[in-house]
Amino acid sequence: MINVYIVIAIAVSIAVGFKTKYNIGLFAMTFAYLIGCFGLGLKPSAVIALWPIGTFFVIFSVGLFYNFATVNGTMDKIASHMLYTTRNFPDFLPLVIYLASVIVAAMGAGFFAVMAVFVPMTMILCRRAHQNRLVGAMAVNWGALSGANLMTSGSGVIFQGLLVENGYSDVAFVYGIPIFLVTVIYPIVMLLGYILIRRITSSGKSEKLIVEKPQPFDAKQKQTLFLILLTIVIVLLFPILHLLFPANSFITMINAHVDIGLICIIMSVISLFLHLGNQKEVVEKVPWNTIIMICGMGMLIKVAIKAGLIRIIGQWIGTNIPVFWLPMGIALIAGVMSFFSSTLSVVAPSLFPVVAAMCAANPALNPAILFASVVCGAQSSNMSPFSSGGSMIQGYCENDDERNWLFPRQIFIGVPVCMISASVSCLIMSILAR
Repeated sequence: MINVYIVIAIAVSIAVGFKTKYNIGLFAMTFAYLIGCFGLGLKPSAVIALWPIGTFFVIFSVGLFYNFATVNGTMDKIASHMLYTTRNFPDFLPLVIYLASVIVAAMGAGFFAVMAVFVPMTMILCRRAHQNRLVGAMAVNWGALSGANLMTSGSGVIFQGLLVENGYSDVAFVYGIPIFLVTVIYPIVMLLGYILIRRITSSGKSEKLIVEKPQPFDAKQKQTLFLILLTIVIVLLFPILHLLFPANSFITMINAHVDIGLICIIMSVISLFLHLGNQKEVVEKVPWNTIIMICGMGMLIKVAIKAGLIRIIGQWIGTNIPVFWLPMGIALIAGVMSFFSSTLSVVAPSLFPVVAAMCAANPALNPAILFASVVCGAQSSNMSPFSSGGSMIQGYCENDDERNWLFPRQIFIGVPVCMISASVSCLIMSILAR
């Protein structure tokens, strides 16, 4: 019976949060306390201990450092330079927008910051170039999501934190690679297909765009770029070297002590001494709402784990879906869940423990592919107007006419296209892994 209460609690947290626009993490923490203490007999201190401190620290430290780039205009400047390159080949505008979004998001800007910068710009450019605004919006959404999935960027470090919490600390970085690669590759294939069809139907005719040439990077922005690139190199280098030279004791030792959260704290201190941004402004831009949402839901999911709910769900999925079709099935389940909720705060924290339980029960399963399928599927329905990406696209529309034009197309074209392409990608992963 307690498991039923937990399912109801998760659903109510999401529904009430969606309706009231209050942070669902607060509702999740409330239910975690009530169910944990009065349903499972846990002590209050034990419930408080369920707060995912590692995830909290990583999100805070990474967000703090990369906020310097946002505050001093580095991210805006990168976006402007990337989009300037499209002026002579507008047919490739969606692909360039996508790649620009990937790069900026991968450098640590984060999903929401990239969407805030690129969506208004994309809508303007699509109108000028006579491009489909839905495709442009999908390109930004795909790029912001997949770029943030890089192992050193916002979503990537969150996924690695969830992997660590579920017993995969030794391979968390390695399992983050397929998550990043699959979410980057399949949108490129889809956009190239769209461009090919458009050029065939338009007989290769296109108009040049009028885009102002951006100003060069100033001294502070160059210093910020250097620190960002240095951080990415440090965080990526030693795990890769460890994969190549697993027997080297020095590389193993260094790799074991490289932590992206702590490195970002060091880079934040350096940024302060270099006066790359105002401390107050940088701290204010830390994604506190995201932290509360993810950590609060994490507490409730851990209560569900203690109650045995995750094990039961894992057994049901593992029993009813054939192994070959499991990645595709999990992707579709994640996509349906994400239609009204968030990948980072709801879907991934809910399904990662399920995957871990399934893999523990069946050693024949490939956990890396299944974790990647969860993320790929969950992010596929992010175009929904009721999800984070789709709602931001609606918010940045020029007027009600554009908003009303996009709304049904997001639901009946954008979401199905994204979910089908993501599910097929997961099926391909399953085939390649055989």
